[in-house]
Amino acid sequence: MRRYSAFAIAREAMRFHTGWGRAGRAPEPKKHYDVVIVGAGGHGLATAYYLGKNHGITNVAIIEKGWLGGGNTGRNTSIIRSNYLQDESAAIYEKSRSLYETLSQDLNYNIMFSPRGVMMLAQTEHEVRGYKRTEHANRLQGVETRFISPTEVKKLLPIIELRGPRFPVLGALWQPRGGTARHDAIAWGYARACSDMGMDILQKCEVTGINQTAGKVTGVETTKGAISCDKLGLIVAGHSGHLAEMAGFRLPIESVALQALVSEPIKPCMDVVVMANTVHGYMSQSDKGEMVIGGGADGFNNYTQRGSFHHVEETVRALIETFPMISRLKMLRQWGGIVDMTGDRSPIIGKTPLGNCFIDCGWGTGGFKAIPGSGWSMAATMAKGEPDEFAAGFGLERFREGRFIDESVAAGVAH
Repeated sequence: MRRYSAFAIAREAMRFHTGWGRAGRAPEPKKHYDVVIVGAGGHGLATAYYLGKNHGITNVAIIEKGWLGGGNTGRNTSIIRSNYLQDESAAIYEKSRSLYETLSQDLNYNIMFSPRGVMMLAQTEHEVRGYKRTEHANRLQGVETRFISPTEVKKLLPIIELRGPRFPVLGALWQPRGGTARHDAIAWGYARACSDMGMDILQKCEVTGINQTAGKVTGVETTKGAISCDKLGLIVAGHSGHLAEMAGFRLPIESVALQALVSEPIKPCMDVVVMANTVHGYMSQSDKGEMVIGGGADGFNNYTQRGSFHHVEETVRALIETFPMISRLKMLRQWGGIVDMTGDRSPIIGKTPLGNCFIDCGWGTGGFKAIPGSGWSMAATMAKGEPDEFAAGFGLERFREGRFIDESVAAGVAH
């Protein structure tokens, strides 16, 4: 793999950038792979990368019915944090956040990680108590968060209005090492590294069936022909239920759209990520100056990837009281992504009823922040046949056993 560096940029500038070449291969599928992963989004690519890096498994195909990173990976608002309430959640999200810190160096690809800090506003007394509880839990879990006063909030975020008539700001849960990253770059960086290890990324290749014999997976049927494999990983976010049905089992998930929008670019005015969960909205400013705004998921099951006017109106109307300045901005574009939600708002990682078939799904609206940690854990689970320390609590069997990991409150706006 050709390394990117300041010297390479200078050299290519001298010859009008004619020597870069392709970042990855465009292979034809082989008849057999040790591992087939369905889904070339962030989680699928990260799983393949750590299969190769941590476990030496490189005879891997990553199958994508569209284009690389064209699903939720390219449609999210790129928030990274780990201040969750339950021990299992905090552990895997903190593992992910720590991996993000060195991911550009690990992949030799600039993911534009920005540890600007994430602030979750407390605008009711109930939220104050809840966030202080999370602060204490995070301290025991080794996650760096703290509850800050309204004065500290104003110092970190001068554009905020603390004395809103309906929703005054009473403080905030602050994680200084949270932040954002470039979502497309995550997929591109992992894909480049996977290709360099000899793995095949098969785009425009839809899975149409899952083959099995004697209760074990033997391969997949695709629009590019049959592909056999020893192990299969299903990592397709909102379409997990469809793949599970092909494999012969059901999942306790539902798919809904999550919408977001960006404003016209403006001069820098905020350098933190802020979440206002009482009014159901969150906001950050991109490197291009756009205000990135989003809210909660749709209240009904659907598979749309478009935005809707009523959702934009509800989210922006709620945020204007806390951030009056955004009332003067124009919307540049809006979009939606399909997220898969479990009943306890925690993911599913591990084995399935079909032998040698593994699944990683149910991240809901928090999937982007979990990409490195999810890939790390899923790779270990597939390589060893048993969940690792981070995945142990997130198995599919917990729903049968009533052993839930309830993050419906700590997830805030489900993010």
